[in-house]
Amino acid sequence: MADDNDTPGGVGPNGNGANGNDADAIELDEMQLAVKAQYVKDLSFENPSAPAGLMELHEEPEIDVNVNVEVGKLNDEDYEVALTIGVDAKSGGTQLFICELSYAGVFGIGPTIPEEHHPPILLIECARLLFPFARAIISSATQEGGFQPLLLQPLDFAALYEQQVQQGTPPS
Repeated sequence: MADDNDTPGGVGPNGNGANGNDADAIELDEMQLAVKAQYVKDLSFENPSAPAGLMELHEEPEIDVNVNVEVGKLNDEDYEVALTIGVDAKSGGTQLFICELSYAGVFGIGPTIPEEHHPPILLIECARLLFPFARAIISSATQEGGFQPLLLQPLDFAALYEQQVQQGTPPS
């Protein structure tokens, strides 16, 4: 019979064996970041040149992608993190499509994590957790709009966070 601290497959949360004696081992009930909910907050897809834009597409479209991460405090432990991705696609000056998605999650941060560590956790780690779902929604929306599915490349949220810090822009 397995211990309560075992995880499926016998690997503990720190990558060691589930019953490893590593002093840094974290028991599952002590984890300090919890995903409590995730959801589409807002989704818009505009296809202004259809059907002509779909029929006359002869060259690779110019695609501009903008990403923003915003955080709102809900209570002492819970935060809403919203990953907003805007995609603007043009070809030869013709607007092909505009896709805007705000994909959000509610994350709980345990009381043992100091508040000064919350911004990087929320703006880097939580954004990383939300990104694959947002990427899939944008891919599906562009495909359903009549275009090739747009597969966004993975983003380096740590670099984006560091850039904000270096520019003196307080992370939101």
